Amino acid sequence: MEYKILDSIGYILPSIVTGLVAYYMFKGFIKNKDSENKLEILSQKMKESLPLKLKAYERMLLFSDRINPVKMLLRINPLSDNKQDYLQLLVANVEQEFEHNLVQQIYVSNEAWIAVLGVKNTVINKLILEAKNSSEANDLRENIFKYYSNKLPPTDTAIAIIKNEVKKIL
Repeated sequence: MEYKILDSIGYILPSIVTGLVAYYMFKGFIKNKDSENKLEILSQKMKESLPLKLKAYERMLLFSDRINPVKMLLRINPLSDNKQDYLQLLVANVEQEFEHNLVQQIYVSNEAWIAVLGVKNTVINKLILEAKNSSEANDLRENIFKYYSNKLPPTDTAIAIIKNEVKKIL
């Protein structure tokens, strides 16, 4: 009887060991395959999202360039001598450009978005401040031109941040 139990254990033990080895090998194989699949999906996702991100950074750079106070004043002429009308036209232009690009914040980094938002607010605040010190629309234009002839516009800072972000992506 003891020999039968020992014989049975002799047959069962190698089977159990072989089964455990096979189980762990297949488990490792499946885990490796899952990792490869996840990596492939991530790679595909990155391949699809990269053009969207680059397009968003491109739009943010274009927005920053379009609200550059000097370039904006050259592009938008006053309709009358009224400084408030001209100020409203300039601010409306900045706001319209911003609203047109608002959705791009999904694709850009938080740092780039904060820079763009800061530039927008800085430009608007400077326009309002210079309007208070101006008597008419052409005077407002002249004051802004004079101010930015000695200083870099804040849009240059946002553009530098955006370019830096794009370099990180690429």
